[in-house]
Amino acid sequence: MSSSSFRRRLTAFCCAVGVAGAMVVAAPAAGAATTATATTSDFRGVNWADPRDNYASDEVVPSGLSTTDNYFTTFAKASAIIGEFRSKVGANTVRLPVNPASVNGPFWQSYTAAVDAATANGFKVILGYWESPTAKDGRVDDTSTFAAMWQRITARFGLYPNVYFEPMNEPFGYSSQEWTGLVASWLSTYWYVPRSRVVVDGTGYADDVKSVCADNRLAGTHLALHFYGFWHSTWTDPQQWLADFDQRLGSCSSRTILDEFGASMTTGLNYNGPVNGSNEIAYIQTVTNRLRELHMGSVYWPGLRTGDTYSLTELHGSGTALSLSVTNASGADRLAWAWGR
Repeated sequence: MSSSSFRRRLTAFCCAVGVAGAMVVAAPAAGAATTATATTSDFRGVNWADPRDNYASDEVVPSGLSTTDNYFTTFAKASAIIGEFRSKVGANTVRLPVNPASVNGPFWQSYTAAVDAATANGFKVILGYWESPTAKDGRVDDTSTFAAMWQRITARFGLYPNVYFEPMNEPFGYSSQEWTGLVASWLSTYWYVPRSRVVVDGTGYADDVKSVCADNRLAGTHLALHFYGFWHSTWTDPQQWLADFDQRLGSCSSRTILDEFGASMTTGLNYNGPVNGSNEIAYIQTVTNRLRELHMGSVYWPGLRTGDTYSLTELHGSGTALSLSVTNASGADRLAWAWGR
C-alpha cells in the first residue's frame, strides 16, 4: 500500500471521485428555479449481523456464514442472502461488521467474498468496526490492531466506489473532542479514501450527530445516527418521538444516515395500524414518517440476525441454497415507506 506507484494511482482516483455526497434534484415549484439538494436517500439498507451480536472477541460472522467456508462458498451464500434482501425487502445497502479478529486473521480471505457478492449485486456496503465485549467501553480496544485492520480493509476496498467505511460503531467512551480528533486522524491516515465514502458515528451511542456535523475537519463525510424505541419505553405520543429525533439530528439531515433503528418484528405487532398505546408502533411510525419527509437514508437493525426478535427476516435453507422470509409484513411496509416507496 505504501509504494509510490500505488499512492499515485490512489491520488488520481481520489481526484476523479471527489468528495461530494449524494445529490438529488428537487422538483421545482411553478416558476421556481431548479435547485440541487444533498440527501442520503439512496441508502436503503439493512444490517446483517452475527447471531451473538457484533461485539465479539473472535471473528464476527453474519448469520448464515461460517469461518470454515472458503471464498467461493461464502460468495455463493452471500449472493443468495443479498439477493433476498433486494427482492423481499427492497434494500440496496447492507451494513456489515468488522473487527481485528475478522480482518487480521485467515477469515478475511473468505469474508471479503461477502463484500464482493454485495457489490457485484449493485449494493452499497458499509463496513463498521465493533469493539470486543471484554471491555465494551466505547473505545478502540487496541490501537495497533485497529490500525492494521483498517489498513488491510482500505487496501482491499479503497477503490470500490460502493464500499463505505465506518471507523467505529457507537463510540460512547470518548468525549466529543476525543472522538472528532480520532476521526480526523483516521481521515488523515487513510487519505486515499474519498470522504464521501466515510460514515462517522455521532457521539455517545451514535445518538447525536450535531458535534461531528459541526467539526470542519470532518467535512464531506456522511454521518451515522442511531435511534431506538427502548430508550424511552413509556413513550406512546408520536410528538415526543419526533421532538427527540429532531433534537439529536439538528440541521444535519443532508449528511446523515440512520444506520441503526429497529423494533420487535416477531411478536405480531401491526406497524400499519393504530398506536393503541404501543411504544414500538408509535416509535416506528414516527421515525419512518420523518425519514421519508427528510429524504434520509436508513439501515434497519437487523435485516438478518438469527435469534433476534427485531430481525426483519428469517433465514431458511442449508449450504449455499439460502433464502429469507419476512417476519413482519407491516414492518417491511414501514421501511419501504421510509425509503420513499
